[in-house]
Amino acid sequence: MDRRKFIFWTLVSAAMGSRRAHGAVLAEPSQAASSPPPQPEEVLLPRVTDPGEMRGEMLYRALGSTTEKVSAIGLGGSHIAKSNLTEAEAVHLIQSAVDRGLTFMDNSWDYNDGRSERWMGKALSEKGYRDKVFLMTKVDGRNKDIAARQIETSLDRLKTDRIDLLQHHEILRFDDPDRIFGEGGAMEAFLEAKQSGKIRFIGFTGHKDPRIHLYMLATTAKHGFKFDTVQMPLNVMDAHFRSFARTVLPRLVEEKIGVLGMKTFGGADGVILKSELIAPLDCLHYSLNLPTSVVITGIDSPKILDQAFEAVKTFHPMTEEEVSAIIAKTQVAAADGKYELFKTSSHFDTTARHPDWLGDDSPEVQTLAPQSAG
Repeated sequence: MDRRKFIFWTLVSAAMGSRRAHGAVLAEPSQAASSPPPQPEEVLLPRVTDPGEMRGEMLYRALGSTTEKVSAIGLGGSHIAKSNLTEAEAVHLIQSAVDRGLTFMDNSWDYNDGRSERWMGKALSEKGYRDKVFLMTKVDGRNKDIAARQIETSLDRLKTDRIDLLQHHEILRFDDPDRIFGEGGAMEAFLEAKQSGKIRFIGFTGHKDPRIHLYMLATTAKHGFKFDTVQMPLNVMDAHFRSFARTVLPRLVEEKIGVLGMKTFGGADGVILKSELIAPLDCLHYSLNLPTSVVITGIDSPKILDQAFEAVKTFHPMTEEEVSAIIAKTQVAAADGKYELFKTSSHFDTTARHPDWLGDDSPEVQTLAPQSAG
């Protein structure tokens, strides 16, 4: 076993302890592109123990160990500017969602060339809407300078002097955690922004492989830091292939880290719905039944907004039998990950297509690495 693999296993073992009781069977980093070890059949998926507080049309849940209560459904920022909506229509849709009680706003520095943040910023800057929501965005920079510039750009686009939650976006590679926490890494920019009052909470996101999430958490523990939130795919297909729910979720629940579910329908193209196995409301109910603080979903029309509120209205904690029925229904279709393209393809990996967004390697790496490749 080479040095990198040894370090990986040492960190994961120290931070995770014994997770086999929760089905956390890991593969070495070199195996990340292959199918993961099979999950024990007897392992039960975590289930929400407190469904939350219903007020008006919306359900509210605690955000991890923070004192914040947020809407159990979050408005996905990518869809709002990717659809056929005009800016005026997007602004109206965001404000309508807030008027009905949806408070969690999702966004990212890289969504739609900045349109998502600009349009959301316009919506929230009017009539006091900013003070009614919990605003989250993400940046891609892996070094301090790039991350700091992206933070300032996001603040400007969102027309605000504070971001409630800032997350490291697309933790997809095993070197991402080391770059972020290394000398001159992005975490320095995050902590300085928090100290100056520009951000309140810190988290990270990723959609590729739960083992990379575990390595991020292990690296975090090594540096004596604890994230407030972690965002990851949680859907009806996930339990069967590179499962975040079986491996990462128990750890987050144990540490009281806020869980942000995404890819409920398989991403922007709604790939999971194309399987014709599960109805949209059942997809949302399944994700709400996991111990999530928020289920982030794309909302790009009044009809889809109504669907999100209907999911909350009709949600009830599912029985073990109900969960098992869904898992059984999706088992064959989900086995090879074809309905979770964010795990099996580069279709959703925007930072892979734009490595300049990440910034340069640390000075140490630049000193040690060859000046040219090939």
